[in-house]
Amino acid sequence: MKTIIFIGTNKSGSSREAIKAAEQLGYFTVLFTKNEKQIQQRKVYKDVHAMIFVDTNNYGSMKNEINKLKQRGHEILTIVSFLDSYVHIASQLCDEYCINYTSSRAIEIMENKEETRSFLKDQSYTPKFSIINPGDSLDSVSEKMTFPVIVKFPKSTGSKDVLFAANKDEFIRHTKNLQEKNPNEAMIAEEYIEGKQYLVEAMIHNNKVMIAGIIEQEIIRGRRFIITGYGILVDPPVYLMSSIEKILNSVVSKFNIVNGTLHLELRSTGSGLKIIEINPRISGGAMNNMLKAAYGFSLVEETLKLFLGETPSLEPKEKNHIYTQYVIVTKKGILERVTGRGRAKKSPGVVEVYIKPKKGTRLTPPLSLGHRYAYVIATGDSMIEAKRNAKKAAKEITFHLNEDT
Repeated sequence: MKTIIFIGTNKSGSSREAIKAAEQLGYFTVLFTKNEKQIQQRKVYKDVHAMIFVDTNNYGSMKNEINKLKQRGHEILTIVSFLDSYVHIASQLCDEYCINYTSSRAIEIMENKEETRSFLKDQSYTPKFSIINPGDSLDSVSEKMTFPVIVKFPKSTGSKDVLFAANKDEFIRHTKNLQEKNPNEAMIAEEYIEGKQYLVEAMIHNNKVMIAGIIEQEIIRGRRFIITGYGILVDPPVYLMSSIEKILNSVVSKFNIVNGTLHLELRSTGSGLKIIEINPRISGGAMNNMLKAAYGFSLVEETLKLFLGETPSLEPKEKNHIYTQYVIVTKKGILERVTGRGRAKKSPGVVEVYIKPKKGTRLTPPLSLGHRYAYVIATGDSMIEAKRNAKKAAKEITFHLNEDT
């Protein structure tokens, strides 16, 4: 049986869409999961042909399961993950059991923000940064800084543990708070950059860079930086496209990537674009469905083709203005019911409405991107209209909470 092994998945979003795509392409799908809830809800995952409960942080345990699959006659074509935590370990296993068309070393560097920053430190698109090691004098470190700055762990994802410090006092307070969580881990302090933020989804095939989408992001700054809106630029300005292509080609050259996928977060400044983050995978959440609605191709399906040694295509089949609006809550509480889903679906231009939590779930104001509880994807005759349609529909959705006291 021609088999693809997936390490971890969310219930929805890009990681789940990838499993569905593999099934539709005719492959036997195996999911390694350490999530007991997924085992209990096995019937929900009809696109998963075999679900195996295993510690996905334990390399040896996963090797044992792969060996068992091989003994049962499975031909393991590729081992992949579309989740932050497992992209590198999946690539390492692929090195051992399959032909790996991507680079495990490039993935390893990109997964670590400290290594990425150091690797690209001499590039004009890299923000000014300092590495704070355990035991460093915070007073001494802060003397060299120009505020405001961002403080974060090198392996932080989804806006978790990414803190804004406007001055020295905030910097020292935030750093100490983070050090209490992980006392032996280094941290990064980097200049805070004002400006529009863009997300760039890209794929590299035989050294050639292909851009899947350029997305302008809308960000709210509460206790964390949370992205609540995504507008796909179907006809990006020439100057923006040119700058992005230049940065992508530089990154691909520096990391020596022959084949792979990645996404960049960039901020626009007076002195050009600056890289906020690089991640060696497609973005999660609604990204695959957004791009499908805009261009007609499935980025996760094309990614699988790349990992299988086939030729992917990101040629647009159509061009639609698409905007995605996420919904968050402003108070903590237990979810009693959700209203407005039907009205949102019937709103002008709406392509998809997704609501994540079930009744009884404890909701909280966002401390990470995982605390976004619904989204609406909408289209329009222009980006402005698509944005208006998405926001109008999203306002119909209400989470009724039994508020914490």
